[in-house]
Amino acid sequence: MSIHWHGLKQYRNGWADGPAYVTQCPIQSGNSYTYTFNVTGQRGTLWWHAHILWLRATVYGAIVIMPKQGTPFPFPQPHREAEIVLGEWWNADVEEVVKQGTNMGLPPNSSDAHTINGKPGPLFPCSNKHTYAMEVEQGKTYLLRIINAALNDELFFGIAGHNLTVVEVDAVYTKPFTTQAILIAPGQTTNVLVQANQVPNRYFMAARPFMDAPLQIDNKTVTAILQYRGVPNSVLPILPQLPSPNDTTFALGYNKKLKSLNTPKFPANVPLKVDRHLFYTIGFGKQSCPSCLNGTRFVASLNNITFEMPQVALLQAHYFNIKGVFKTNFPDKPSTPFNYTGAPLTANLGTSKGTRLSKIAFNSTVELVLQDTNLLTVESHPFHLHGYNFFVVGTGIGNFDPAKDPAKYNLVDPVERNTVGIPTGGWTAIRFRADNPGVWFMHCHLELHTGWGLKTAFVVEDGRGKHQSVLPPPKDLPKC
Repeated sequence: MSIHWHGLKQYRNGWADGPAYVTQCPIQSGNSYTYTFNVTGQRGTLWWHAHILWLRATVYGAIVIMPKQGTPFPFPQPHREAEIVLGEWWNADVEEVVKQGTNMGLPPNSSDAHTINGKPGPLFPCSNKHTYAMEVEQGKTYLLRIINAALNDELFFGIAGHNLTVVEVDAVYTKPFTTQAILIAPGQTTNVLVQANQVPNRYFMAARPFMDAPLQIDNKTVTAILQYRGVPNSVLPILPQLPSPNDTTFALGYNKKLKSLNTPKFPANVPLKVDRHLFYTIGFGKQSCPSCLNGTRFVASLNNITFEMPQVALLQAHYFNIKGVFKTNFPDKPSTPFNYTGAPLTANLGTSKGTRLSKIAFNSTVELVLQDTNLLTVESHPFHLHGYNFFVVGTGIGNFDPAKDPAKYNLVDPVERNTVGIPTGGWTAIRFRADNPGVWFMHCHLELHTGWGLKTAFVVEDGRGKHQSVLPPPKDLPKC
């Protein structure tokens, strides 16, 4: 077991970050490890989850960091707050499901239900006690802290008859905007204000997947209930109109509306000068597997490199200078450019395997363009960077054009977050300042793809200053 505190920056303290074999070896059965860390300069909604194999299917929860005492929200003070954690549920042992898929060389069975605060709601064959309900008072405003803890599904979320005003994503305030539904990818958080301004009744909150690629998913709708005080439980709730499961237009339009608040109190310090330009392609491939069903196994890659997890934690190898664990020769761009989002490519799907990382100079500014490809199929990918927030300066459909696209970047008030969706058949450009030394994991937050090798890590070098190097490891750090 290991626990990741998703979105906490863990400055100089990667030992508390949690991804197994990246910043620590897993905690062995019967043993313990104390995660010790400070939360500095952050407030808002984040979350924690297991970070080994698929164990986060059931091991997760919310982190709510309140503003300093006496500091108001930069939006109307809500009457009350509630956490809404969206999850996925399998009727079988998740580890066995994954094992079966791996042995066959195929994706494991998709989940049997989605959940809201651990409960699937009345549209599933469960009794009423498996439905989350939230009571509201007429005329009051509520803050919902929504977390997508699902393993493999981006989700639409909405409440029947009520608008949602988005005020924060990934623990960073946004310019408020009102929408009927939100789109939230695995790993992301979104805070919304909801006004209880409708006729007193029972209204369904609902979530269902967004998938605009020809792939099989668990497309069932999970529901919870927003119930006005005084309305009896016998009243049937009203269902919201969520976007269609493949509504690309809504998805792109929604993400375009997300902008940093960018006020003197909450500035958007976007790096304007870039020291290091990176371009990573996202692709699927196949490896030979004689024992698998079709003689092959699905893999995934960045710049055609399928990441292999080491047997020693990368941060330990870096800190103690242990040779032979990883190489710092991850390419800044693909070795062979091609028409990334043209017709599907179904031949020559081999990838190279290795534990290859990218070395980044301390305090340098980085621009990373993540480009989806049509190797087997295009698909949307939510990418999470540990140890950092980043600014989403640009996004588009098709192939990134380095000559024309940077001119369209938003360098004034781009959204700042820790997990971003790369659109299906498109690209996203992010910028960040590498001011947190250590080894920081970057991976697709669809657990299926991470397991297939869609991941890498950055080695951010120590700075020269007194407080610019990785802290010594704790004494109880688990051993491999």
